[in-house]
Amino acid sequence: MRLIAKLCMGLLLIADAVHADDAMQPLPHLKLDPTRVAVTGLSSGAYMATQMQIAYPELFPKAALIAGGPYGCAEGKLQTALSACMKGDPTPDVAALIAATKQRAVNQQIGSLKDLSHGRVYLLHGTQDNVVAPVVAGAATHFYETLRSEPGMSGLQVVDDGQRAFAHNLPVAAKGDDCDKSVSPYLGHCGFDAAGEVFAHLYGSAPHAAGDARGQLQRFDQDALKPDGTDALLASTGYLYVPPDCAAGKRCGLMVAFHGCKQNADAVGQAFVKDAGFNRWADVYDVVILYPQTRASFAPLNPQACWDWWGYSGGNYDTRQGVQLRWVVNAVKTLGLPVHH
Repeated sequence: MRLIAKLCMGLLLIADAVHADDAMQPLPHLKLDPTRVAVTGLSSGAYMATQMQIAYPELFPKAALIAGGPYGCAEGKLQTALSACMKGDPTPDVAALIAATKQRAVNQQIGSLKDLSHGRVYLLHGTQDNVVAPVVAGAATHFYETLRSEPGMSGLQVVDDGQRAFAHNLPVAAKGDDCDKSVSPYLGHCGFDAAGEVFAHLYGSAPHAAGDARGQLQRFDQDALKPDGTDALLASTGYLYVPPDCAAGKRCGLMVAFHGCKQNADAVGQAFVKDAGFNRWADVYDVVILYPQTRASFAPLNPQACWDWWGYSGGNYDTRQGVQLRWVVNAVKTLGLPVHH
């Protein structure tokens, strides 16, 4: 009987611990280094990451785009998104996109592109990707290289990593049989640690190897961050990973990691926020990871819970007036990032 009682008590303690870890918490106010802020994302998350960087270059000088295309590619049209910006038919017109981007900067719809003069961009894409064609990812590289060729922009670092054999997924360090497939939860077991490469390219060489993640992954209320009370068409719950040193008060970096379509927590649980590999490297580099979450909807039409990179949230979706972009700014400001605009 005593053994049974002890087992029951142990199960109760485990249940309490799980419940406490899973409890909704407000976003903490942390000590953040504005020079160590980055965005990254897969697929629609990559498009969202480039939108955040180009619209707010003063906030997000570093970006890693995995299986994504150039900024402004869809031009507010779903058909263009599905054709030119995914299949590469026709190939995205980078010269026209650059011209439109420059005009937006003049009109102050986005930030000053000069703020990217010392930025870093890492572009990763698989040769076996049949969802976002390699030519589309190449257009994203061409977009940034064209920006770098502008006067005063030679300090922008652009790295194109597009010759690795994987499909439309985020490669992880473990090996398996899904590297050449695009299947839920879109984490390809390729024996290639994409998260580690992202950190190395954006933050420099690692001071030591990554072990198991030791920080806290917490849930937070995304609805509390609605810009001016406007629905950003996101899920009610988001996730935040805080490394131990950052929780203890150390000044840390910040990375916003955008999942891909059908990769939100409602679809894949905590697979992306726990298993993509970012958290273990976050401990090494002292970088907090924000994992915003979208929601699927039919009105507006977004059944796969993609980030808005074609206009379902409104015509200004990829500018400073875009509701999802403003939500992200609210989130990073709440976390302690100085925001002046």
